[in-house]
Amino acid sequence: QVQLVESGGGLVQPGGSLRLSCVASGSIIRINDMGWYRQAPGKERELVATVTNGGNTNYADSVKGRFTISRDNGKNTVYLEMNSLKPEDTAVFYCNADVLTPRRIIYWGQGIQVTVSS
Repeated sequence: QVQLVESGGGLVQPGGSLRLSCVASGSIIRINDMGWYRQAPGKERELVATVTNGGNTNYADSVKGRFTISRDNGKNTVYLEMNSLKPEDTAVFYCNADVLTPRRIIYWGQGIQVTVSS
């Protein structure tokens, strides 16, 4: 069994910054892609950013230039640095990991609230 635990969310003013972290623990042989998704009230869950085991990244157009995804493979941790936050970034953010246990399974974190408001 593998658990993903997110941290770092909260309330921030427009233009502010937050850093999310997600730690994976359990019976892990290897983690392939890791990513962040978000779901705003009344909307579907959407991709924010992903990072491969080798460090290649992919971003949603809405966050390019403002958000940075990174990972520490030694710590099984993925980060999301969010700058220039906007009210429309308000959502529950979910961590995601493609894990080899040795079965290949996609795991999700429980979600963490990010609220951008003055």
